[in-house]
Amino acid sequence: MKTYTKPNDAELHKTLTKEQYEVTQHEATEPPFRNAFWDNKKPGIYVDVASGEPLFSSLDKFDSGTGWPSFTRPLEDEDVVRREDRKLFATRTEVRSKHGDSHLGHVFDDGPAPTGLRYCINSASLRFIPVEKLEAEGYGQYLPLFKKDKDDSKVTSSRAVATLAGGCFWGMEDILRKIPGVLETRVGYAGGSTKNPTYRDVSRGDTGHAEAIEVVFDPARLSYEDLLGYFFRMHDPTTLNRQHNDVGTQYRSAIFYHDDEQRQVAERVKERVQRSGKWDGRIVTEIVPAGEFWAAEDYHQKYLEKHPGGYTCHYLRD
Repeated sequence: MKTYTKPNDAELHKTLTKEQYEVTQHEATEPPFRNAFWDNKKPGIYVDVASGEPLFSSLDKFDSGTGWPSFTRPLEDEDVVRREDRKLFATRTEVRSKHGDSHLGHVFDDGPAPTGLRYCINSASLRFIPVEKLEAEGYGQYLPLFKKDKDDSKVTSSRAVATLAGGCFWGMEDILRKIPGVLETRVGYAGGSTKNPTYRDVSRGDTGHAEAIEVVFDPARLSYEDLLGYFFRMHDPTTLNRQHNDVGTQYRSAIFYHDDEQRQVAERVKERVQRSGKWDGRIVTEIVPAGEFWAAEDYHQKYLEKHPGGYTCHYLRD
């Protein structure tokens, strides 16, 4: 078994950037949203940037909305050491790597199931090893975590994708990312014909795209049917090409299904909501196949988290 040790200080100065050194050796904190891995969605593992010891897996990573990489658990509990931290006004729990003794971040008890924990980690403390490089870089023992299903179609994990549209994507994302069982969100453009559309392109209303949200969720904790239940509560599905003050085809209500099972569920939920009488008018939500999803510009991502009090017309109805 490979052993990991902390390099001497001269070696650390040579191999680490100034920020990496200050974070790992002097407990500094990098800025939120302006770091390497807060929004990384690729499959792989995260290792100590100084010692190389394995720490976290992408399978346990989730979008905490904090702007730092967040995980529900380490790869091995014993490889992450906890210490009491009294440097701020409140007592926190610092986490460090066992062998490299690198400061990683802190752990909080406000995370999602199944652990209820949120390991809030500095990107500067980590190096990311993508799945395809695990064997070559000496971490082949972690490949079984990412073994493919028998049909060889998707990586085995509690992750599924939904693509939804219902008006301005700022407000929708702000609600969706807080739903228990949602792991990641990103806003973008779906349902159009133009490649690599920009916000300005889509705003003209002639590219065919809708402002949409790509939602990665854990189906063991949140079913697709329940997710659509939230969807039909957070926007008005009876207004054609409009949500509140936002008018145009880019603001249409749409469910972009990724397989036939999602299509059937979407049709069932739409019919149920129509029969419920909660909406006076006819539900005009499109149910169409998911095509290419184009991520929106960075300034649109997590917009209301970056700009609290910014524009939104979305809220969850009873």
